[in-house]
Amino acid sequence: MADHNHKPTGHERIETSNFLMIVLTLIAVAFGGLVEIVPLFFQHSTTEAVPGLKPYTALQLAGRDIYLREGCYNCHSQMIRPFRAETLRYGHYSVAGEFVYDHPFQWGSKRTGPDLQRVGGKYSDDWHRAHLHNPRDVVPESNMPAYPWLEANKVDADGLAPRMKALRTVGVPYSDEEIKAAAGDVKDKTELDAVIAYLQVLGTAVK
Repeated sequence: MADHNHKPTGHERIETSNFLMIVLTLIAVAFGGLVEIVPLFFQHSTTEAVPGLKPYTALQLAGRDIYLREGCYNCHSQMIRPFRAETLRYGHYSVAGEFVYDHPFQWGSKRTGPDLQRVGGKYSDDWHRAHLHNPRDVVPESNMPAYPWLEANKVDADGLAPRMKALRTVGVPYSDEEIKAAAGDVKDKTELDAVIAYLQVLGTAVK
């Protein structure tokens, strides 16, 4: 016979209540995430720039924004894993100190095309220009789309100073002089010029 006087235990209440199970699972996941993430904010290796790292120039910053706008990160990672096969192909593995001025940083696992973390200085500006205009002119097997409009579009000079001011509030050490000169630094520059400037600086702080 069923025991009508049986009182469910705490464990049984959790197992039989979907709402309670969801709430407790979210609490456990949040606590675990905090335990892993919060200490990183106090480690020098993740909060201090590597020697030689400089904030992006106005033109490089504009190029980075265009890089994000065009979705280049969907196919190109900027994270070299600390494995022999990775470092033999791409160079020194990525370290957090290279990205302290990146908001947001471009670490990720997706890699349809080559990793771009150490691409800076690897090819000439003319190579990048040809590659972005029509990738198959320099890499016949490439399935990357062409970006011919970058050469026709001018960099948005007026938006750079506010962007740099916003970045300064989160720790990027831009001076008043750099912010004031931003619009002039990109005058008459195309979006293609900006993207190339960004690509040419990637990974150059660590060799």
